[in-house]
This record gives sequence, structure tokens and C-alpha cells, in this order.
Amino acid sequence: MTPKPSPVFLGIDHVQLAAPPGCEPAARRFFGEILGLSELTKPAALAVRGGVWFACGAQQIHVGVEKDFRAAQKAHPALRLADPASLAAIEERLVAAGVPVRSGEGVEGRARFFADDPWGNRLEFVAAGADANLPTRT
Repeated sequence: MTPKPSPVFLGIDHVQLAAPPGCEPAARRFFGEILGLSELTKPAALAVRGGVWFACGAQQIHVGVEKDFRAAQKAHPALRLADPASLAAIEERLVAAGVPVRSGEGVEGRARFFADDPWGNRLEFVAAGADANLPTRT
């Protein structure tokens, strides 16, 4: 009997975040304007459902409409930035936009902080190259 080949994973294609109906303007402001991510065109068959997609490096963030929305306060994606300077820059953008940021426990070899999207979903922002969290303003 010939052994079946093992699956080969290449990584994560996208992360889906849930948001309430009518979320699109706030998603475009937060992910597009504040974070600086490029909006992607959704396939026509999926666009009728609402929501917005964004490029995030080689991966994507999909903001999808959920009728009975409830924010994810523990589960979260971690968005990796190129270096501590990029991490500090995104933190500054968030703070300037009035988005509260908070530090987490230190993780060796990386700096990180947390913020919530406009609907209360938890997001982590990380960068390699530093052992301590960046100071946050809140």
C-alpha cells in the first residue's frame, strides 16, 4: 500500500474578523486610513454579503458581517510589523486617531501591544527585535 502524502501548509491565507451590519465605513477608516492597509476587491458573489477585505503583507484581513455580532475579546490575530520602528509608528497612528492601546506581558525577542478594532475585536501588533514592550500612552 502506497502511503498518502502529508499535507503541506504554506501559512495563513487570511483572518476573518466579525463585525456588525453596516461596518464597512468604520472598517475602511480603521484598517484602510489608520492602519494603512490596501482594500481588496471582494468577488462579486461574496460582495453582496457586505464586509471589506484588506491586504496585510502576503496575507489578508477579511471583515465580515455577522448579524448577531459579538466581539472577540480573547481570540485575536497578531499583525507582524517589520521592526520596532514600524511598530512604534503604527502605535502613534492609533493613538493619534483616538484608539486606546495597551501593552501586554513581555515576550522575549519581540515588542508588542494590543488595541481593539472599532467593534471591540482584540488585535495584537508585534515586531521582532526587542525584548520589552514599547511604552504605551494609556
